[in-house]
Amino acid sequence: MTDFTIQAVTTPADRELFLDVPVRVYKNDPNWVPPLRSSVAKQFNSDNPFFEYGQLQQFIALEEGQPLGRIVAAINQRLIEREGKRIGLFGFFECVEDFKIAKALLETACQWLRDRGMVVARGPIDLSTHNNCLFLVDGFESAPMMMMPYNPPYYPEYMVRDGWQKAKDAYGYDFDVAKPLDPKFEKGYRIALRSGITFRPIRTKGEGFQQDCRSLYHLFTTSFAPNWSSTPRTEEEFLEEAQDLQQLVDPDIFPVAEDNGKMIGFWMGLPDYNIALKHVNGKLNWLGILKFLWYRRQIDQARVPAMSSLPEYRRKMVPLALIYLGMQGGSKKGKPYRRAELSWILEDNIASRKLIEASGGKIYKTYRIYEKGL
Repeated sequence: MTDFTIQAVTTPADRELFLDVPVRVYKNDPNWVPPLRSSVAKQFNSDNPFFEYGQLQQFIALEEGQPLGRIVAAINQRLIEREGKRIGLFGFFECVEDFKIAKALLETACQWLRDRGMVVARGPIDLSTHNNCLFLVDGFESAPMMMMPYNPPYYPEYMVRDGWQKAKDAYGYDFDVAKPLDPKFEKGYRIALRSGITFRPIRTKGEGFQQDCRSLYHLFTTSFAPNWSSTPRTEEEFLEEAQDLQQLVDPDIFPVAEDNGKMIGFWMGLPDYNIALKHVNGKLNWLGILKFLWYRRQIDQARVPAMSSLPEYRRKMVPLALIYLGMQGGSKKGKPYRRAELSWILEDNIASRKLIEASGGKIYKTYRIYEKGL
């Protein structure tokens, strides 16, 4: 029997051990892409806007001073206010293959939430669904694309053994970029143009970038606010996240739609930088940056984290037009993309799923969020 202890993270040394856990969990997994340590650590800094409306506690499992697992219990007041239920969250979960340790971590997080009056635990959600969330439950054969979760197959098995129930599934769709789209997508593009809609690539520099980010924020807030378990972000939070992606955008796969200068839709395509990040071992020091710049030349796939159109423009075929332009941009001469992933799409988002499947997308990964009564 493994002799271990669970303790709260309270010191700088504890925080380093917390960040070390994934290296031990995934040391023999060829598909794992190490997250940037600085990006994970940043979420626990006191200046994270999350602390204006939430609280959290990190925990680690240790054996003779070596980290075996970790978890974060969190309370997001915005989520409680939106759903009218005292829902607590767990996230940042990682654990070696030992059910006793996993169970102890989950129970420690649940007890922390009980002590603060929560009645339901939900996860994995790293503070908010705008961050990393979901466990992969099917599709372990390939590496994750950028900003998508990945975990060992035993995680979902442990959740079931510990009495957690499925709350919601989500899907990742795979696209063959070289496969021609159904002609109706180009037809939709022509109809949108005749309706007075204009299209252009996202701007990536200067004031143009800032203006486009503000427009994207308002579209995100309008289009995705009703999503399950979603909580609103401030414009400041959104712009900070956008700033991190500014240098990574390929405008050819990020078209936006406008009506008289107002942004009314977008298709957010991003090169899959996980292909390069896999080689930097979670650290963008000078050596990591050199490796990143070298291996980014191997990027041959893209991820589409989101697409959106205001509801009143759907009859003008704006969604079809954006898919057409995004796929055209990715397949034009000189572009390296062989395939693309559109992820993640909630299982009950039937309208989006029908559109994605009509454009040739095939489900190839399934993800899950769990719940448990406290």
